[in-house]
Amino acid sequence: MRVVQCRRSRVAKLCLVSVLCLTVLVITVRHSRWPDGLTQLGPDTGQDQPGPLGRQAHVSHPGEKPIFLGEGKKGNFEPDIVTVGEAAGENGKSHQLRVEQKQEEEKLKGVYGFNQLVSDEISLNRTVPDQREEECRNWDYPTDLPTASVILVFHNEGWTTLFRTVNSVINRSPPQFLHEVVLVDDKSELEHLHQRLEDELKKPYYAKVKLVRNQEREGLIRARNNGAVAATGEVVVFLDAHCEVAYNWLPPLLAPIYEDRTTLSVPVIDGINWDDFSIKPVYAKGSHSRGIFEWGMLYKEGTLPAKEAAKSSHHSEPYNAPTHAGGLFAIDRTWFEELGWYDSGLWVWGAENFELSFKVWMCGGRSVWVPCSRVSHVYRGHSCSSCHSGSLANKFAGVPTTLRNYKRVIETWFDEEYKEYFYTREPLARLIDMGDISEQLKLKEEKNCKSFDWFMKEVAYDVFDKYPRLPPNKHWGELKNSATGQCLDTFGRHPPEKAGASGCHGHGGAQMFRLNTEGQLTSGEWCIKADKNDVISISRCDMGRTDGPWVFKTDEQQMYHTSLKRCLALHPESSKLIMRECDHSNSYHKWEWQPITPHWARNKQKQ
Repeated sequence: MRVVQCRRSRVAKLCLVSVLCLTVLVITVRHSRWPDGLTQLGPDTGQDQPGPLGRQAHVSHPGEKPIFLGEGKKGNFEPDIVTVGEAAGENGKSHQLRVEQKQEEEKLKGVYGFNQLVSDEISLNRTVPDQREEECRNWDYPTDLPTASVILVFHNEGWTTLFRTVNSVINRSPPQFLHEVVLVDDKSELEHLHQRLEDELKKPYYAKVKLVRNQEREGLIRARNNGAVAATGEVVVFLDAHCEVAYNWLPPLLAPIYEDRTTLSVPVIDGINWDDFSIKPVYAKGSHSRGIFEWGMLYKEGTLPAKEAAKSSHHSEPYNAPTHAGGLFAIDRTWFEELGWYDSGLWVWGAENFELSFKVWMCGGRSVWVPCSRVSHVYRGHSCSSCHSGSLANKFAGVPTTLRNYKRVIETWFDEEYKEYFYTREPLARLIDMGDISEQLKLKEEKNCKSFDWFMKEVAYDVFDKYPRLPPNKHWGELKNSATGQCLDTFGRHPPEKAGASGCHGHGGAQMFRLNTEGQLTSGEWCIKADKNDVISISRCDMGRTDGPWVFKTDEQQMYHTSLKRCLALHPESSKLIMRECDHSNSYHKWEWQPITPHWARNKQKQ
């Protein structure tokens, strides 16, 4: 472990420090609970900063809620909003580049995954549109809210997207509640994120910003843990490093935690267009959504159930949500620590949002979405050379890291019945070595956490409406044509594209199919459907249903469609998928299910 404190204007003070003070400092550093391989470079605040140990926990204030003042009455933290301006990108308007910039534009898109050149021409302090509900301007919030450490993890982030995030947080947060901004560098390689970044942060404007550097690449999840350990505010607020917070975003986010310290609060996310950096709402005006999931653990959202909406007196109040997308949320720091932070066995990214949501709810807390807290976020729309996972991508000898993460979460928090739904949806997960989860199971037992069945019935009950309990698979693996030796393939396409056939590769992925006992043929989350015009399509499954028209006739080796009364076949000349009257003697009409054992599972079996 190594902790380095770089403070400005302290040379004279250091010269006067006694041997005794130096000894105390060394002891303090040696006994602080900082992760190994972490370097901190902090601001000179003029005050001693509390270390990782010895913090006082923020306490709950039951029943102390924000007060709605009534229409036309301005809330106590409501700012005077200025949304005028003609400069590039002002008020969240789109910005277009000149034709002669096209080459540089495309080059930077390839590096960052969004239009960095557009971002570079927009002010770091641009105005943003106020997309909140009208009611949001009329709330008084407690004046003694907990202090916040805003944590931004970055790896090879663009300069202006990073600093526009930082500037928006500083500019639009009440200073008495913004304790600090913690930048966590996950071993960036780009030159501007080294000495130039450290020099920039020495400016007085960034006095509340401190920089923490991972000495080795650790991935988003573990880097966030490092940021939380380094943070000294009462609440940690996680944002991505390409965001812009909106007006009066912080008090509404902190208020639910002020009332109940075991609350996890989530802002409503608006979209920053990756190409022109315009800011637009993601959700329809007046609507409320909340995070849910399907059984392969893909994050989904659904409309707020009437049962939850009825609990609120005002449409703009926070409301319960089973889970969240994962990038943006706030949680009491001590509560986060009591929950074991994120499971340190989760690597890179994926499943961390579910892991934290499940244990918050099941271990005595709650999770809410906050309509009056708005944060805009850039979703990458382009492949990028700087976004790679590096050596972490092959950390487990080819095992898909995200699927491994899912298995750790499922085996820790799901009851046996629900585990089967996951393994039905992701059969290859059974082959994965997820590592040791004894600490997670111990935490679950020590905190007397509720069952997953309780969570599904009391909190996430609307999941069943869209994603019912899954019937078991009757067949799964590759579906190989007897005549050509080719396998059914989605080619990684999404609806409403066509399915096809290609050479079998044995890796699963787009050639991995499942036929359940109720006749539904699926690949990942998509269903395979057919019509009388020989269109065999990759389609969205009918919401709330698990049945389908497919039957595999084992003796005849045919995939039979009960509605069309035809068999799936390959055209003998074009190898195109077609539906034909079943011919028992035609090998182009015959298929066989073959098991899939990925290379990483085969390697394990050889050991």
